Amino acid sequence: MNKLTHITLAALLAIAVALSASAQPAKKKGTGIVSGGLPADAKTLKLGDPAPDFRLLGIDGKHHTLADYKAAKLLMVIFLSNHCPVSHAAETRLIPLAREFKPQGLEVVAINPNSPEGIRIDELGYSKYNDSYEEMKLYAREIGFPFPYLYDGDTQVTAKAYGCLATPHVFIFDQERKLRYVGRVDDSRYEDPKSVTSHDARNAIVELLAGRPVTKPTTTVMGCSTKWNSKRDDVALADAKWKAEPVDLATIDADGVAQLAKNDSNRLRLINVWATWCAPCVAEFPSLVALARRLSNRDFEMITISLDDPKLQPQVMKFLSAQHVVPSARLKRLLTAEGRGPINFLYTGASTDALVKALDPAWPGPLPHTVVIAPGGKIVYRHNGPVDPEELKVAVLKYLGPYYTPGEKR
Repeated sequence: MNKLTHITLAALLAIAVALSASAQPAKKKGTGIVSGGLPADAKTLKLGDPAPDFRLLGIDGKHHTLADYKAAKLLMVIFLSNHCPVSHAAETRLIPLAREFKPQGLEVVAINPNSPEGIRIDELGYSKYNDSYEEMKLYAREIGFPFPYLYDGDTQVTAKAYGCLATPHVFIFDQERKLRYVGRVDDSRYEDPKSVTSHDARNAIVELLAGRPVTKPTTTVMGCSTKWNSKRDDVALADAKWKAEPVDLATIDADGVAQLAKNDSNRLRLINVWATWCAPCVAEFPSLVALARRLSNRDFEMITISLDDPKLQPQVMKFLSAQHVVPSARLKRLLTAEGRGPINFLYTGASTDALVKALDPAWPGPLPHTVVIAPGGKIVYRHNGPVDPEELKVAVLKYLGPYYTPGEKR
């Protein structure tokens, strides 16, 4: 299935690139963050530094410390997250790597550094999970982590002690627990192993196990920036900006709906038919809006079609405004370029037969009705009645995929 995972400017802003772990970032005046994304009280580890101790709760319900791994010849401490597509891609190589070298004395400990409160909803578009402790359990079980997965999102003390710039961020220590390699897993942000040209962490492990110095001990860190607690203000600002956006509403007839159903865009298109007098429609609306916001940096759009009497346009507009049903800035630009504007419509036809034929002939008639249409017009998901938000989210993300893909463009 074609995966529509085009990277956007907003996603790129979340990626920490070209940052050497041995650099000494300077503090930005008037903020608690240093240039490079670290809080002012964080440390940047240098080669040869001892591994900072930690005591963190794992998804196994136990607290883990550095001493728990004292028998290992090599210790890899890697910061991962549930939501980051770069982390997801790296894990496809990390998991077999951990299994391959464990018999030779490598222990891998994964730590989630992120505060769920520091993550904007649009940063969750590549995963059905947030970075909470409970969702770490679900994510690790689904992916099949063969190593401990520890939570540092509440205090972030360990992330600061290690100087975690992003997920993924790798730290490899020798048997004396001195830092010998720091940086990335490899040089690719994609899932496909053929896209890797420099197996940096693997090479470091092989050299250290052979008793040789690491040829390339530092590499640039590429991934989703660490979501520090201090980013809560950014999250609140993003919410306020979204709520301030004006809501649009246009009328549409059956021919207009048929055109939307053809979906000649490159985006996955969700169309929800509803009415203000439909209690289940009203009840499910917040979850649909949340999904649209979550996927606002993906190739996805939500369109709403109201079956209210056209005379009730002010009432429909009032409801949509209260729900803040607006396109993201990115989607708005794309719609403008395509000669389209609104994402909210009020159906004007007297009979719904033409609407059913235009949108989904399998629609039995009652409201709400939701379809997800792939580029080219194929319905890949349909549901009559209130949707299960989790089921819908999973279905959409399964189509879009959890990774960046080569050839992505805006």
